[in-house]
Amino acid sequence: MSFGLPSLKVKPEHDIKGIPIHEGAFGVPDPLVAGLSGTKAKLGTAHPLELSERNYHMNGDRMNMAMLRNIQGLHAPLKLTMERQFASKVGRLPFLPSSNLQHDVLTGRYLDIGFEDILNPLELCEVAGQPHAVVERTIGLL
Repeated sequence: MSFGLPSLKVKPEHDIKGIPIHEGAFGVPDPLVAGLSGTKAKLGTAHPLELSERNYHMNGDRMNMAMLRNIQGLHAPLKLTMERQFASKVGRLPFLPSSNLQHDVLTGRYLDIGFEDILNPLELCEVAGQPHAVVERTIGLL
């Protein structure tokens, strides 16, 4: 009996080689437009478990929503999904960092201490993009 829950086996959902890369005039991504992380798409996976770890929270959320749907009905996962979407759309300018505390509380991630909490905080980032270029990119002008 599966009770309508998704499978626990990890399956790759996306092909990394099919991701388009926007390159500049010399075949290198423009860091003013694509950001400094634009070259990450060219790198391959380093370990077979990397895809599994990248989708860990998404798979856990999918399992929890399926279980909640079977127990309480369709309204409970829909309500939680809407609350999470509203929390992720906090109205800030795109170049200003956000702690996303409300979204972390709704998903339960505020209890976890991960790699990004210790070694990669946004407030200690030394590289900041140009505000006008970042806003124009999010609007779709660049």
